[in-house]
Amino acid sequence: MKKILTIILVALTFSAFSAQLKLGHINSAELMRMMPELEQAEQRLQQEVREAEAAYGTMITEFQNLMQEFEANQHQWSDLIRNTRLGAIQDLQRRIQEFEQQSQRELQFLQESLMTPIIERARTAIEDVARENGFTYIFDTSGGMLLFAADSDDILPLVKRRLNLN
Repeated sequence: MKKILTIILVALTFSAFSAQLKLGHINSAELMRMMPELEQAEQRLQQEVREAEAAYGTMITEFQNLMQEFEANQHQWSDLIRNTRLGAIQDLQRRIQEFEQQSQRELQFLQESLMTPIIERARTAIEDVARENGFTYIFDTSGGMLLFAADSDDILPLVKRRLNLN
């Protein structure tokens, strides 16, 4: 009997609590696509990627030229020349690997530094709209994790208005 009363009490408490909840949802990916700052950040990042790829391409071409020269002439060179040229090839190969790693780190850092203010601006707008409109929870539908959203308000139009987006 005590268990039944406990279950009924918990159910009543939950139903009273849930009656006070105001749920909302937003597709944050759609919101981000609407923000003009995102396009600017993507353009900046793509410019950096193109520059890194050009530098990488130059290094690869130099490596291929050195390898072709080495393969064509190694039999004619003395051991000293052959070892010196082989050392230059190995050094260039090491520099190419370092460049790849460093450029990946720098591009990752740039992407984070460009995206953080945009994400923060969107998050702040979502929080402001949620507070101003009395929402208890806001769910993000862009991740595909929300399987059901009955009695939930889409706050995207409110957030767009807050951010002055069309």
